[in-house]
Amino acid sequence: MKEENSKKSKPVRKVIGRRELVSFPELDIDEIEAKIDTGAYTSAIHCSDIQEEVLADGTRIISLDLLDPSHPQYNHKRLHFAEYNLRAIKSSFGEVQERFVIRTRIKFFEEEIEAEFSLSDRSDMKYPVLIGRKLLRGRFVVDVARKNVARKYKIKQKKK
Repeated sequence: MKEENSKKSKPVRKVIGRRELVSFPELDIDEIEAKIDTGAYTSAIHCSDIQEEVLADGTRIISLDLLDPSHPQYNHKRLHFAEYNLRAIKSSFGEVQERFVIRTRIKFFEEEIEAEFSLSDRSDMKYPVLIGRKLLRGRFVVDVARKNVARKYKIKQKKK
C-alpha cells in the first residue's frame, strides 16, 4: 500500500514588485500607488484630520479625511469607522506613535484581502499607501526589480 504524503501543499505565492497599484473597494479608491515595504510590519494608508467622536447613543467612531491635493486619486469624502483600535506603532524613524488601525479590503490581482491599516499622515511621503509584512506573509513574494506586476497581469487577462 502506498503511503500518502501528509504534508500540506503550500499556497502559490504571487510575485509583486516594489510598487503596485492597489484598490480599496470599501473606501471607493481605485488603483492608487502603494509602496511594498518588507521592512514595515503593519500596512498604512494616508489620511488627515483624524478625529475620535462619541455619538449621541454613546458609540465611539473615528472620522478621517482622504482629501489630499498631492494625491488626486483620493475621492474627497470624509470616512467614518465604528470598528477600530488604537495601537503603538513604530514609525520609519524608529519612534513609537499611537495610531488608529482599521480593517478594510484591499484588492491585488482581482483578489480582495481583508487587512489592517494604520492611519497616518503620509503627506510628506511619496506613496500614500504602504504595504507591510503582515499583509504580504504567505501571499506574495516581492521582486524589487519589478513594479506594477498586478496591473500588468490585469491588462494581460483583459486581452485574453
